[in-house]
Amino acid sequence: MPSVTVIIPARPDAVEIDAVRAARALDYPPEKLEIILARGKQPSAQRNAALKEARGDLIYFLDDDSVPEPKNLRRIIGHFSDPNVKMVGGPAICPADAPPLEQTFALVLASWALGPSRARYTPVGTVRETSEKELILCNLVARRDALLELGGFDEKLYPNEENALMDELQARGGKLLYDSQLIVRRRPRRTLKAFAKMLMTYGRGRAEQFRVNPTPGSALNFAPPFFVIYLLLVIPAAIHWGSIVLWPLLLYLAAVFVQALFLTRSGWIRQSFAAIPLIILTHILYGFGFWRGLFTTLKPKAPAAAEVSLEKLSRDHE
Repeated sequence: MPSVTVIIPARPDAVEIDAVRAARALDYPPEKLEIILARGKQPSAQRNAALKEARGDLIYFLDDDSVPEPKNLRRIIGHFSDPNVKMVGGPAICPADAPPLEQTFALVLASWALGPSRARYTPVGTVRETSEKELILCNLVARRDALLELGGFDEKLYPNEENALMDELQARGGKLLYDSQLIVRRRPRRTLKAFAKMLMTYGRGRAEQFRVNPTPGSALNFAPPFFVIYLLLVIPAAIHWGSIVLWPLLLYLAAVFVQALFLTRSGWIRQSFAAIPLIILTHILYGFGFWRGLFTTLKPKAPAAAEVSLEKLSRDHE
């Protein structure tokens, strides 16, 4: 049975940390489990600092608000019996008791509006080999030696530092696995403003990742930024060429409505139709964020922002 280090980045002033409580409740031999809380203001630097101190054969990355299922670590043992498997991840699911607005955000994230990345927010299929498009860092297990060999996370990238790392692992012949039942519960953003900021950040991060490590898989991510350009030009184009240029927009709106109908199967009827404007907003904000990320300055955070304090925690509550 491999040893495991759980790494949880948190803000310096965080007190009640859901992931710490959940990590202590994981069903795994205490002598094989280590928990490191990395406090700081730059998650990539925090994870790298904790990774250097970790003793586990495997590293389980959780965000501070991730609540993993107690059985998760025992579930992944068999996956790593293949030495070529370097990372295993699963979805981060919205808790059933989350407020209606957050449930609406969760439906958007789990919809086809995100393409293959919807698997990060809802169980899709079973266990399979995958790409970085379906894995998310708030619920990700990796071999420590593979991460150290690559030097950890690129601290110029946040977010998407894990995506660039996964691309590099695959380029070297490593396998990534998606397990739909390797679940953590995690609430989406609390407000519309926070949700919108997240979408812009995701778009910016994807563009910055593309600049650092372009791959053929990045082609799909250019759809939202080109959609934004289309929206900016569609009215003047319609005046010049007529209504034919509106047909792509009408087809897009029809596809969004059909997606909302499919979402009603979740049982959240009102939230499913409330998701329609949010799906459109998702593509627009992601697109704007992507354009911004193509022109940002890539450099590590200032030393003060990269300062990290590590706490090794016991399984017992203190």
